Parts: sequence; C-alpha cells; structure tokens
Amino acid sequence: MPIPEDVTGEEIDKDVRQELQSLPKTLAEDVAKNLVMVARLIDEEPERAYAYSRVALRLASRVAAVREAAGFAAYATQKYGEALAEFRAARRMTGTVELWPLMADCERGLGRPEKALDMAGAPEVQKLDKAGQVEMRLVAAGARRDMGQLDAAIVTLQSSELASKSVQPWTARLRYAYADALLAAGREGEAREWFAKAVEADRDGSTDASDRLAELDGVEFTDAFVEDEDDEDVAVAADDTDSAEQAEQDKQDEHGDDKD
Repeated sequence: MPIPEDVTGEEIDKDVRQELQSLPKTLAEDVAKNLVMVARLIDEEPERAYAYSRVALRLASRVAAVREAAGFAAYATQKYGEALAEFRAARRMTGTVELWPLMADCERGLGRPEKALDMAGAPEVQKLDKAGQVEMRLVAAGARRDMGQLDAAIVTLQSSELASKSVQPWTARLRYAYADALLAAGREGEAREWFAKAVEADRDGSTDASDRLAELDGVEFTDAFVEDEDDEDVAVAADDTDSAEQAEQDKQDEHGDDKD
C-alpha cells in the first residue's frame, strides 16, 4: 500500500511509538506509517484503512497497538468476527478492559445479543472508566432492542448520566439512543424532547439528532444542489424551445421571400 510523502510515522501517539521500540528501527517506521494511515482514513474511507491495518498486522502482529488498530479497522468495515479476534488479542497482551464494550458490540454484530448482555453484567464492567461504562450501557440497550425488548432497552438507558444536565463526550449519543428507543416504542412526544436534548449536547455533529428532530416536526429539507440542477434543466429546455421557435420563424420568412 502506498504511503503519502507527508506521512512520517511521527504522528502516532507517543505510547504507541514506545511500543514500536521493540522492533528494528526501519520496521518500526514502516509500521508507524501504516498506523497513521489507518487513523487518517478510518472515518471517511474505512475499507482503505482496513487495508493499511492488514499491512501493519503482517509486519508486527505481536504489538498490541497494531492488533488494536486492526480491530478498529475491521469493526469500521463491519467485519465483526475479525474485530473481535483482534480486540481479544490486544486485551490478552495488555490486560486492559477498555475494549470490553467494543467486544460486546462485536457479539451483537455477529448476531449474539445474549452474549453481549452477559458481558454487560461481567465484573470487567466495574473496572471501566465512566465513558466505558456509558458505552457498555449503550451496547446493552442495543442488545435488548436486537431481542425485541424495547421497554427493557429504555430502562437500561435510564441512568444518572442520562439525567445529568452537564454535557460530557458521551452525552449526545446517550440522549440520542434514549430518544430513538422511545420513538421505536411509540412514545413520540418524549422522543422529541430527548432528540432536542441530544441536539443541545451534540456540539460536534456526531449524531443526526437535528435531522430526526426536524422529521418529527414535519420539516422537509431539499437538496440545493438538486434544485440548481433542476433549474438548469428548465433553463436549457426553455433555450431549446426558443431556438426551435426561432428556427421555425426563420423558415417561414424564407418561404415568404420565395413567394415574392
């Protein structure tokens, strides 16, 4: 896989760079560059990010950061079996529980919501930080919905974090998930209220809460680009009509001249 000239490998987190020090210098640089490409592409071009992660994995499969990056890339491309295997490998190497919610969500992706719920009740959850515990709650609620248990999903999301008025990195997603579950349960009025609260917390546009709120309010959006194209088509059609009429008029004038 080609690496752009502006990528040096120095862009990676210092903790990852420290892990790569166990490798020969040239190899460490190559792995670092591929990891940079994974991070750069994973949101917009996940398939390409996945391809770079496989290169890094081939070069340094015994480095935990590489296994973790490979897991994230596989997860982003919905290769949940691969993602789960890589997350498990990274966890074995580091002993960290940070990946526990993602591992549980992979179980959901593999069609095993019951396993995800088992993981939500495991002792590892108590070792997670607040963000990790909220993420685990989101996964558990999703698993409940997978099983058709809407009311249980709603109850799962009800928490002190949801009730809190302070805005944290997870607040928008938590409120959004709650609103979406309420809407699925037919509780439209409450859903609208929580979509509005999600909009208030969504400072970086990580959800489409504003669109969902607009839909509930009956607001329709039009694509300005499509409208411009339509206007251009109308203008071209009008020009064609004018040209045809002018040609017909010229033809009639010529016939009139011939008679004279």
